[in-house]
Amino acid sequence: FCTKNPAPMFPYMDLLKDYGQYWFVSLTSYGKDIEPNVIDKHQLIKDFQTLSTMVGIHSIGWRYDPILINERYTVEYHLRAFEKIAKELEGYTKTVVVSFVDLYSKVKRNFPECEEVPYETRIVLGKKMIEIATRYGMVVKSCAEGDLLEAYGADCRGCMRLEDYEKAIGQKLQAPKIKGARAECACYLSCDIGVYNTCKHLCRYCYANADREKVLQTSLQHDPNSPFLIGNYQEGDIIHDVKQKSWIDRQIQLL
Repeated sequence: FCTKNPAPMFPYMDLLKDYGQYWFVSLTSYGKDIEPNVIDKHQLIKDFQTLSTMVGIHSIGWRYDPILINERYTVEYHLRAFEKIAKELEGYTKTVVVSFVDLYSKVKRNFPECEEVPYETRIVLGKKMIEIATRYGMVVKSCAEGDLLEAYGADCRGCMRLEDYEKAIGQKLQAPKIKGARAECACYLSCDIGVYNTCKHLCRYCYANADREKVLQTSLQHDPNSPFLIGNYQEGDIIHDVKQKSWIDRQIQLL
């Protein structure tokens, strides 16, 4: 699960307890000017801690991304905020994922004043964040940034590798080889579910929303009684059953 607000799932966690889980919770230092409808960050820290106690420290990761720089959100601001959050999350996660803002076409349209983070700034921020994370028992993973921060101690092999799934569920896996979600992504993912123009957090750096009005129009099609996020079954729909197969290696191994 990838989320900016895990709390609505808390009443249903018993329904998921028999399933292997991994959660990424995005927790940044931006205000309402950048993330208009994201819940209060102090509350989100508490919710992160609660979720960690539910699923376990190896089944939850913190995402501090995307990182953007402007007059308010300076390098110094990010480093102060990053350390404050890392201190609060110490003992609740072993992983923090960082990346820098990408200027996709939708981002350029919805956030025209946003600029790419210069290479030198990425290095300065990355090195300091790795130092901070290490002090609080966390490994920094970079998301779709190549090996930019590898020399400084970051794990650049992918945010979500097979070994992360294995550690989360406490089992070895025999999984088929698959390609990443995109060329620059090294994560092990079999599918990505969701619908564009549906997230009402309305973060200005979001690449999935065309514009605010489109999001509000689409959200009106949500039916809480439907198995779909948006809309419901339509005449002529064909439903395909997806074969479910466990990849857990049941063979006993001598360590």
